[in-house]
Amino acid sequence: MATVRICICGDEDTGKSSLLTSLVKDTFITARIQSILPPITLPPSLGTPENVTTTIVDTSALPQERDHLRKEVRKCNVILLVYSDHYSYERVALFWMPYFRSLGVNVPVVLCANKSDLSPAGTSTAQIVTDEMLPVMAEFKEIDSCIRTSAREHHNINEVFFLCQKAVTHPIAPIYDSKESNLKPAAVQALRRVFYLCDKDRDGLLNDKEIHDFQMRCFDKPLSDADLSNIKRSIITGQSSIAADRGDGIDVDGFLQLNKLFAEKGRHETIWIILRKFQYSDSLSLKDTFLHPKFEVPAFASAELSPSGYRFFVDLFLLHDQDNDGGLNDVELAALFAPTPGLPSSWVDSAFPSCAVRNEAGYITLQGWLAQWSMTTFEEPKTTLEYLAYLGYESPDGKGTISALKITKPRKRRNRLARVERNVFLCYILGAPHSGKSTLLNAFLNRPFNTTYHPTIKPQTAVNSVELPGGKQCYLILEELGELEPAILENQAKLDACDLLCYAYDSSDPDSFAHITSLLKRYPSLDALPSVYTALKADLDRAVQRTEIQPDAHCEALGRAKPMHVSVTWTSIGDFFAHLAECATSPQQSFLAGGREGEEMDRTGLWIALGAGTCAVLALGWVWRRNVMGGGG
Repeated sequence: MATVRICICGDEDTGKSSLLTSLVKDTFITARIQSILPPITLPPSLGTPENVTTTIVDTSALPQERDHLRKEVRKCNVILLVYSDHYSYERVALFWMPYFRSLGVNVPVVLCANKSDLSPAGTSTAQIVTDEMLPVMAEFKEIDSCIRTSAREHHNINEVFFLCQKAVTHPIAPIYDSKESNLKPAAVQALRRVFYLCDKDRDGLLNDKEIHDFQMRCFDKPLSDADLSNIKRSIITGQSSIAADRGDGIDVDGFLQLNKLFAEKGRHETIWIILRKFQYSDSLSLKDTFLHPKFEVPAFASAELSPSGYRFFVDLFLLHDQDNDGGLNDVELAALFAPTPGLPSSWVDSAFPSCAVRNEAGYITLQGWLAQWSMTTFEEPKTTLEYLAYLGYESPDGKGTISALKITKPRKRRNRLARVERNVFLCYILGAPHSGKSTLLNAFLNRPFNTTYHPTIKPQTAVNSVELPGGKQCYLILEELGELEPAILENQAKLDACDLLCYAYDSSDPDSFAHITSLLKRYPSLDALPSVYTALKADLDRAVQRTEIQPDAHCEALGRAKPMHVSVTWTSIGDFFAHLAECATSPQQSFLAGGREGEEMDRTGLWIALGAGTCAVLALGWVWRRNVMGGGG
């Protein structure tokens, strides 16, 4: 917010202009003051909260000034409503507050009891608050706070305008329900997330070190042992557990109780400081720039997790695997995603965790967890950035969540022999129904072989890590397209994202390979992609395919390697997945040594040889001619 605009309202002779002159001159002006002072602007250098510029506008209650009053009330961010005696106090509820409502404004009101120096002897501020201010505040929720001032004695002059500024920069209404005397649900949800992120060991308690770290992060100053003891003492009655009694720390209920006490004591700016340090906006939602930082992936490039991104997700998994069984059960997974809106929608669509490696109990393993995030980052990097923000990723270099990701070098399709420099690859599995594609995906995830056939309707995905020759690890995403196969193969953006096609057919079914030849006729653009042919169900009797050309001859004609015969029941199935990954990273692996690409290379060599020979003949002729001409001379 660039400017806070304060409109001073109230009956005549309540001291409105005196408050303003006392603020500016820092002393009471005894001379007669004009009825309406011109607007005054206070620069941020005067110590205004949130480093904002403050404009203060004086108004009059006289009927002839009503148009000016109406315009200023509608332009302001906060109203300072001043009264000074019983009559002007009665007018607060009878005229002023209904008048503000009639104008349709929805801004906070600070109630000011001015001329406290004229109050009867023995009248305390507490009595004024109890007898006058609290009843009208209970009736009108627009009243944010109240204060007692004296322009003559310069009492609470700076404070009253600070309250006005704070009512705008640190509003109480979004975080505290004074009628119910409770924090509002949105504030509770935000503070629960703050607690979760500060509870580094996820034991449900903020220990002394975690509290000190929280204090330094939010307020940039240490917390003394005495202050810490006072905090624990003030919330001990509000805690649901006996943690504070044992001196172990503060649980989430105690943390919420502490912030409720801040609100009740008028220290709601403390709550806002906490929330804003954790990237919350005035609407109590995380800032959009925090959830969705600018991150563009160039054409033919992709996004991957950086080492710090992988480290964050490893630590997050290990922290929430409370029973140390190597998997995240439903309770542990729910606890992990507690500070988020829940599982990403793409995870729900892909039937997580069935698309990744699970343990015998069906829980996602660390291997599957990292593979899942690798796939999410590859397909939806903005989703990964959003959840890194929700889950509390802290950048080691101060660059925010984008430091957890990296951009790969763009892939060049024009030279299919070029090595692809990335660690996550996408492979579409294409083939006829009942050819064994789903079983292949299950084998990729180390699932036991199942003879029951289930036709694939929605696309199915499997992602897992694969070890390349030399020991390097990469992640391979296998996707079976189901009934969306035509729509995906017609989508150039989908094909551009794909690194490899795997044409699969049932080697025991004579009609299976015809689906592949039909695909290639319908979608000629597929020929531009690296591809691997595989004959599945190789453990069964091999059948002659009812096509014009048999698979081996078909591949030879295209300059491709012959189909690999594999069976998911064989222990060597893992070698096939390694071969897929190797062909994705090194497309030349999918071509024959003497195939189409090899012929192009040989032809190039031939032209080079012919060129070199021509140059030699020309050079020889030049030397002979020179010798002949020299001899004749």
